[in-house]
Amino acid sequence: MGKTLGLVRAYYTVALACTGSFLFAYDTGIIGGVLTFQSFQDSFRYSNEQKSSINSNSNSLLQAGAFFSCFFVWPFTYKYGRRWSIALASLIFCVGAIIQVAPTHSIAAFYVARVISGIGVGMATVMVPMFTSEMAPKSIRGRLGSFFQGFFTLGVFFSYWIDYAVEKHVPATSDKQWQIPIGLQLVPGGILGIGMLFLKESVRWLAKKGRHEEAMESLVWIRGGEATEEVRAEMAEILEGIQAENNATEGVTWREVLRVPANLHRMCIAVTIQIGVQITGNTSLAYYAPQIFQAVGAGDNSLFISGFFGVAKVISCWFFLLFLVERIGRRWSLVVGAFMMGLLMLIVGILAKVYPPDPDATGVSSAGIASIIMVYFEAMCYNMSWGPVPWLYMSEIFPARIREFGIATGTATQWLFNFVFSQATPHALDSMGWGMFLMFCLFNWALVGYAWFFIKETAGKSLEEMEEVFNSNVALFHKDGPKEHVEAAQDKQ
Repeated sequence: MGKTLGLVRAYYTVALACTGSFLFAYDTGIIGGVLTFQSFQDSFRYSNEQKSSINSNSNSLLQAGAFFSCFFVWPFTYKYGRRWSIALASLIFCVGAIIQVAPTHSIAAFYVARVISGIGVGMATVMVPMFTSEMAPKSIRGRLGSFFQGFFTLGVFFSYWIDYAVEKHVPATSDKQWQIPIGLQLVPGGILGIGMLFLKESVRWLAKKGRHEEAMESLVWIRGGEATEEVRAEMAEILEGIQAENNATEGVTWREVLRVPANLHRMCIAVTIQIGVQITGNTSLAYYAPQIFQAVGAGDNSLFISGFFGVAKVISCWFFLLFLVERIGRRWSLVVGAFMMGLLMLIVGILAKVYPPDPDATGVSSAGIASIIMVYFEAMCYNMSWGPVPWLYMSEIFPARIREFGIATGTATQWLFNFVFSQATPHALDSMGWGMFLMFCLFNWALVGYAWFFIKETAGKSLEEMEEVFNSNVALFHKDGPKEHVEAAQDKQ
């Protein structure tokens, strides 16, 4: 019963925390459709010539807020913990969503609201992978860590269909057409913030702060409510791993990132793997799916086709995280995924070049259908590789002492390049056309070599065992070593 209850609590805890990923994705998906609505343009009173700039700014300002939030959330979570950081992120996001949905008729006010929401989203994208990796059992950490991308795909899925529903059923003369999809962000935002108040704090954060009794209580709760020998051994491993880090790096602050080669190696991976996520081209597909489907020949059906694009993402990602992630590991999923995405991008580019879409066509051509199917397959490959794995990988490779800083830096990199590609994509579509897909093909094939040479396999390893994986000179824990802290905590249970 204890193990079953522990699994239920682990899945519940991670699923609730990953509502933060759902928020990130819902906003990513909803804004692309909302910006195509005539009702939005009429409400905020801008001309057709301003469309491309407003599209870019609406996305990039959210990303700018998210980028800068990554740096102040690091010291906040270091001092106050993971739960309060995620709850605060939810509150900030909801404030931004309320301002966005208000009928201000001011694009400047909308821009400010996007920055505020971005701060909340950015905080959540730092904290959620950190919290879930620190609470998940190592045997299913890959599966639970991949929930971040799984909930991302659900957010995109709902956003596409809600955009499609309001386009079809709400008059284009009504502000409600764009207010409904944006306002619905408040539902998952509220669930995340309120739900986090009733969860336990991260075991490893409590242990790192010397609050060993509370750490043991939290671990016993998340593992099913029984202080079994297995739970005691896990607590011993956590405490000894933290003690080994503290002994090896005593008195050293952030400089130990440069001082310890293994830490510098991990920091470089966190930065480069998040750059890799962006250069796959899938951020561009997520933000501008309707526009991209129009570019490959979808015509007036772009929002409907974008809805099924979301379905393909959900099916592929959840299949991967439920059945594959613990079997094929991190490294091979990145290698194979990058190769397949490059191949599919190449096919889309060739089809767009040889059979350019007819802007006056009333239906979708055979070449257009083929291109759409290839884009679907490309997104499915992404959601079984470079979608879920980098977030999981980044959350598990750092030692506890620099985990906040490492994940914040990697996440900030993601938002910085997210900003770059969201700014560039509308203009690239206008100027490069089919050449944009060729560019992403080459980027993806470059990532094959990157994953092959630089990614180490971490499947099945505990967070403390990452020191051995990365050949760190920090003393490793000893499973049969002293357990004074654990026993002291247990005596007070």
